[in-house]
Amino acid sequence: MKNGFRQSMAWLHTWTGLLVGWLLLLIFMAGTASYYREEISRWMRPELPATTVSTDVAAERAVHYLQEHAGQAETWFVTLPDPRNPAMRMFWRNPESMVKPPVEGERRRRGGGRFGDATVDPNTGEKLEARETRGGEFFYRLHFDLHYIPVLWARYLVGFCAMFMLVAIITGVITHKKIFKDFFTFRKDKGLRSWLDFHNVSAVMALPYHAMITYTGIVTLMVMYLPWGIKAAYPTDEDAFFSEAFGGMPEVSAPAEGRAAPLPIQQLLDSARTHWKGVDVSGFSVTSPGAANAVIDIRQRDGRRLSIDTPALRYDMVTGKLLMESPASGAATATRGVMYGLHLAHFADWGLRAFFFLSGLTGCLMVASGVVLWAVKERPKHAKSGRIGFGLRLVDALNIGAVAGLPIAFAAYFWGNRLLPLQLPERADAEVSVFFYAWGAALLAAFVWPKRVMWTWQLYLGAALFALLPLLNALTTHAHLGVTVPAGDWVLAGFDLVMLAFGAMLAMCGWRMQRWTPPLSAAEKKKRAAAAAAGSAVAMEAKA
Repeated sequence: MKNGFRQSMAWLHTWTGLLVGWLLLLIFMAGTASYYREEISRWMRPELPATTVSTDVAAERAVHYLQEHAGQAETWFVTLPDPRNPAMRMFWRNPESMVKPPVEGERRRRGGGRFGDATVDPNTGEKLEARETRGGEFFYRLHFDLHYIPVLWARYLVGFCAMFMLVAIITGVITHKKIFKDFFTFRKDKGLRSWLDFHNVSAVMALPYHAMITYTGIVTLMVMYLPWGIKAAYPTDEDAFFSEAFGGMPEVSAPAEGRAAPLPIQQLLDSARTHWKGVDVSGFSVTSPGAANAVIDIRQRDGRRLSIDTPALRYDMVTGKLLMESPASGAATATRGVMYGLHLAHFADWGLRAFFFLSGLTGCLMVASGVVLWAVKERPKHAKSGRIGFGLRLVDALNIGAVAGLPIAFAAYFWGNRLLPLQLPERADAEVSVFFYAWGAALLAAFVWPKRVMWTWQLYLGAALFALLPLLNALTTHAHLGVTVPAGDWVLAGFDLVMLAFGAMLAMCGWRMQRWTPPLSAAEKKKRAAAAAAGSAVAMEAKA
């Protein structure tokens, strides 16, 4: 603290940001993409048709499909189509007695064959043979599971990064005593000063969002990070804590009894809408389908509700009697639900979702400019010694591989979706591998040659991959701009247009980097001025 409180905060701000900056950039980019994970998933499955039927008709066809293909299942789970996802997803759980042991030499099915799933066209009630992909769900899981790292360790690592991010935000506010003045200040072509101005502007522009998304991200996994309170209050029954804290209805434990015809699904959905005063449903699950004691849990569709906790109603599927509804949340449970809801933004309409997305991009720029700023500040010190030290070379390589290389990986993931054979085994995993192979190649190239020209090449490559993606889409599918724009399908058209915008943005960055000339330092200016003065003196003596 000998340098003063603000100087100490500046030191803390620099190192908390730098140490986790590159991983934090991946988390921010993947999390920002997750705001449109449903739209990304739809673009990555162009075989899915647009929905032209009502929710009731779709639900009726879902029940008919399940009665035909999973009539002996213990439980059905159905997600109905909505404006962001036109297909119906359904899962079911078979009784253990129906599970067949794997044939020798064949790979055992996931879940041991006890679970089934299907994607069904709500317009026809027939199963859709769409390409296998993880779609936008990959980005959502990546931003807190990091894919290849064991889940537990990944979430601890992400929480560690989020804590460092929160410290960096707080210390950044303390450090910049002229934070609002700096927000309106940008000095172009001033070297270090320009980078600092850009970092300040990108940080302050969406400061409330940055603080909210970081804090709520930590809250979503608070039980994992702080388990000691649970162990103290529930030493022998932790399940009781989760039941009380997270609410929801208890699972149905009664075994199936007899057989009886259920009520029409439309009647049950209408009853739920009436109870919720017109709010629509998002899906339902049925326990012991076809039995005399079958029950159905109907889930409410996300709307303007901030909380992630979804209200549900439980009906007797034969008599239509309301058996139970989601219990009212206590203050702590409601607070957790709202924090989680703010982080995921399921409540957001298209305008607010776009605002969250742009704020997330601003956060990416803030993190990227921060790690680059450190290298810009350190370079003059190394220039005086005449050699680039290992630390600066490492940071330069990581900056190129993360800031310029990650966009290449994101674009490559989409290219993989269009170019990999449709019948390729484990196709979804192959798409993910394309993402990491592309990123690994960008990192390797950056470590081999961490020079300014590598920045230019990787930025131009990312620009080309994004800008050409709509063309690739037109060559490989029927869902291209020539079809989607006239049809008014702005989910698919919007994806292609955003890819073009990203391509243009990266091309502009590459062009700027290619033509950028580092400004002279003060010492270099004095040296050149002295040389010019000496040259003038010699010229005057020669004339004399």
